[in-house]
Amino acid sequence: MTDRYAVIGNPVAHSKSPALQTAFARQCGHTIDYGKIAAPLDGFAEAVRHFQEDGGKGANITIPFKIEAFALADELTPRARAAGAVNSFSFRDDASILGDNTDGVGLVRDITRNQNVSIRGARILLLGAGGAVRGALGALLAEKPASIFIANRTPSKAVSLAEEFGKSAPSASVVGGGFAKAKGGFDVIINASASSIAGEAPPVPEECWQGATLAYDLFYQKGATPFLRAAQAAGVKQTVDGLGMVVEQGAECFFLWRGVRPETAPVIAMLR
Repeated sequence: MTDRYAVIGNPVAHSKSPALQTAFARQCGHTIDYGKIAAPLDGFAEAVRHFQEDGGKGANITIPFKIEAFALADELTPRARAAGAVNSFSFRDDASILGDNTDGVGLVRDITRNQNVSIRGARILLLGAGGAVRGALGALLAEKPASIFIANRTPSKAVSLAEEFGKSAPSASVVGGGFAKAKGGFDVIINASASSIAGEAPPVPEECWQGATLAYDLFYQKGATPFLRAAQAAGVKQTVDGLGMVVEQGAECFFLWRGVRPETAPVIAMLR
């Protein structure tokens, strides 16, 4: 029987996971069946259990269920536990569920390998304080940046995150606050807020763009996002959306499920 996988979310019609996972399987000589499951907002756990009982081997979890997936998992990887969110399930033979979070490693691989930008020693401005930021922080800090400033519309959320993650990162300064507190001097600016989904640009102070070498938006769409257009207008030369991150995190999931690490460059090119 062909191994079955799926992406579970609401909405889920836009997801590129089936295309990229099918491409990975073809590249590696594997045969899989990868579909989409639109779970009811109040029926995530039931949808997961039904898919698992129907023979599912693993699943990707997308909005808005990553926090709920964290609670549903029987066991968590260290990076999922640190993130407080899960984007990947592996269904074991004993019916238990292993929850993982590959978002952070996907982001770091896209920045450092595909964009050829070093995070080590960099000054990073990270926009937002939700689940996407939690998923990114551990992987970013593992690259040993000089500093990370977390900026959010609700400053207390950013401060809380900075205090939590800063305890385990003695080599980097981790500070949080409102957008107005971001005083500039950044090398990399990462938008992990929901602003692009809403069709808006986050209120980045003008001075923050000066000297930045990379503006990166976790969101992707056809054409530049509002955040990337603002970066381009401010003179940032390298502006990138999150499609590469999606492919890289998916490759990590494929490796966890299938034991083979696929090549990501041809899949990114295909999806572009």
